[in-house]
Amino acid sequence: QVQLVASGGGLVQPGGSLRLSCAASGRIVSINDMGWYRQAPGKQRELFASITRGGGTNYADSTKGRFAISRDNAKNTVYLQMNSLRPGDTAVYYCNADLKYWDAGGGVRGDDSWGQGTQVTVSS
Repeated sequence: QVQLVASGGGLVQPGGSLRLSCAASGRIVSINDMGWYRQAPGKQRELFASITRGGGTNYADSTKGRFAISRDNAKNTVYLQMNSLRPGDTAVYYCNADLKYWDAGGGVRGDDSWGQGTQVTVSS
């Protein structure tokens, strides 16, 4: 019923920048919190940036001051601007949305939806 599609990953040199996007589509009623997670090889997936519908943000200490999360509620899209990238930022990046959608019977259901993941590699 709902799909999240992430884009913008790639290979970048240390100190470089990337901008990720994640667009939600489908029979969406509303989206509450949205967030970005990442999972490095051999490590658990971790939440490092989140944003409320009203624009309030939270960051993990490892990304504070370098990354910026934003959203466009009209487009059901969340963004992540990543600056001063480090090799330690290399991971698969996932977007997440706490949302409500219309089901096939016309009712409203809640869901914790995930994007497909996009690889970010920081290397010289």
